[in-house]
Amino acid sequence: MAKERYMTDITSKKIVLGITGGVAAYKAAELVRRLGEHGITVHVVMTQAACGFITPSTLQALSGNPVYTDMWDTRIHNSMAHIELSRDKAAIVIAPATADFMAKLVHGHADDLLSTLCLARDCSLLVAPAMNRQMWDHPATQRNVTQLEKDGVTLLGPASGDQACGEIGAGRMLEAQDIADAVAAFLAPKTLSGLTVLMTAGPTFEPIDAVRGITNRSSGKMGYAIARAAIGAGAKVTLISGPSSQPVPVGASVTNVQSAAEMFAAVKLNAKQADIFIGVAAVADYRVEKPREHKIKKTDKAALTLKLVPNPDILAWVAAQPKPPFTVGFAAESQNLETYADEKRRRKKVNLIVANLAQNAIGADDNEVMLLDDSGTHKLMRAPKEAVAKEIVARIAALYGAAK
Repeated sequence: MAKERYMTDITSKKIVLGITGGVAAYKAAELVRRLGEHGITVHVVMTQAACGFITPSTLQALSGNPVYTDMWDTRIHNSMAHIELSRDKAAIVIAPATADFMAKLVHGHADDLLSTLCLARDCSLLVAPAMNRQMWDHPATQRNVTQLEKDGVTLLGPASGDQACGEIGAGRMLEAQDIADAVAAFLAPKTLSGLTVLMTAGPTFEPIDAVRGITNRSSGKMGYAIARAAIGAGAKVTLISGPSSQPVPVGASVTNVQSAAEMFAAVKLNAKQADIFIGVAAVADYRVEKPREHKIKKTDKAALTLKLVPNPDILAWVAAQPKPPFTVGFAAESQNLETYADEKRRRKKVNLIVANLAQNAIGADDNEVMLLDDSGTHKLMRAPKEAVAKEIVARIAALYGAAK
């Protein structure tokens, strides 16, 4: 079987991160790090008010690039920082964006470096609001939100929750990871634009009695990373997830299930609308034939015997439909990885199998996989699961495009 190293051509993106004077500015430090994990180069521009919450030196150390606060910064060769700083950037991201700064954007005010930079830009603008709940709910702010959206500005959030003022409500800035994921998705090539992706992820849980069950060690990390990558590629993603503590991918429609039977029912409900099906979930092969309604009491006199029966094969069912979606399966093996994975691909007649050694992947933040399709085996180098997910989605997009 042909073997080759497969890597996508991922172009590094540059952005301006604008920080305004809100207490949520402390989250900008983590945001810079999270953006870097996505391969995004960050150049920070701060308002004077922002400098009262977090120092430029902190952001410079984390970004590895100079931080700009002054319209007349002499480090810009032509003294036109408000023009030059955005010219080679894919986007300007304002996080946090105060109510005052959002009003400036709406009315075209340009009285400092960041507001002037936004007015003079020829790249995309994304805004992550952060303010007290009364400020967010105020009619003036809501009018500004409406106008920003009409002007083509992308709003990220806000979230609802505890606020620095001690109140609870809408206006809280999204967490750094959510913003970074959203920015990465915004910048990603839209290779799956207009397509519907149906996915499964995480483990399943098969009850034995009222308190016990059969499950596996799947964390859901790989599946959730692929969901984020598919969203970034422009797909409409429906994610059917077993029990997992992973954060919900921004933009995904999520159905939470427990057992393999529940997962199968949810897949059958959505399969006809899917262009692509990706079965990442570690579905239990067997379930207890007759789960007990109440807890089985331990005794010292007798062994406990459970009768297990097969669960439905969700991947095989999808691939066997009269007009199946482009079908992608996963194979987690402990030995003979390529042999067992290719046998699974051929037997279930799926378009692509993603295979990995279970002992090297379960619970880890990185992964090393091989992709098996009709053209052969393509090995991906070990990398963070977010990066591996993007490569898997790129391969799916290429194969889907060729098939259509």
